[in-house]
Amino acid sequence: MAEITAKLVMQLREMSGAGMMECKKALTATNGDAEAALDELRKAGLKSAAKKVGRDTAEGRVAVKMSEDGKTGAIVALASETDFLASTPGFIAFTDELVNHAFEHKPATAAEMLEQPWHAGGTVQDALTAKIGDMKENLQIVNATSYTNDGGRIVGYVHHDNKKGALVNVTTGGDADKADAALKQLCMHIVVFNPLALDESGIAAEDVEREKEIIKDGLQGKPEDIQTKIMEGRIQKFYAERTLVGQPWIMDDKTSVSKALVAELGAGTKVEAFTRCQLGA
Repeated sequence: MAEITAKLVMQLREMSGAGMMECKKALTATNGDAEAALDELRKAGLKSAAKKVGRDTAEGRVAVKMSEDGKTGAIVALASETDFLASTPGFIAFTDELVNHAFEHKPATAAEMLEQPWHAGGTVQDALTAKIGDMKENLQIVNATSYTNDGGRIVGYVHHDNKKGALVNVTTGGDADKADAALKQLCMHIVVFNPLALDESGIAAEDVEREKEIIKDGLQGKPEDIQTKIMEGRIQKFYAERTLVGQPWIMDDKTSVSKALVAELGAGTKVEAFTRCQLGA
């Protein structure tokens, strides 16, 4: 039986990131063979990770990254079971790795990102599974999006609790510094007001029809022309409450988001897309 020295245990710990006792147990099981012990730890980690999948992940961290020229940006939300883990250096570092990956590889969704090759080998899903084993909690990438706009600005924002954030893609010819300031306010607006869609085209037709039926019930007995006028007004309000471009602007509720941005950044300013992330309730 090979001697399991403290130095050998430390070497395996540095290679694997596993705990001291786990490393010693793996080395004992493999008669001091570090490579075989590393395989044992990986197998144990995968089994442990499989048991953790499905557990609630209401905590976590949102991260954003933007290019220096403001033309590219990414946002990622990594969920965990506890806020304690979400505040640890290892979790923060992994979240940063993920947003760097999203920035470089430009996934449209979290599902797409999970299938992409990971810089250290395997896929992003493989890296996530390994971290679940290492960190002893269920982890999920619940959001991953990137945008590029050569004719505008990409701006991101993370709320002070690190559990909410937004990324916006806006075409504009306005001054870069002025645009970045306005679009940071736009990100804050998105975090606070949680629009369901960018514009009217993003609202499902069945939701609109359901709203019309509800409105119609309250209009029975009124003249047809009055019903039509009220219906138009209520539906416009319905859209305004649910769409980003139609919502009252966070800095001035007497104007809409789209009108406020044009007034601030000039004609032709248009919100192309947005992503909002929120972990937990």
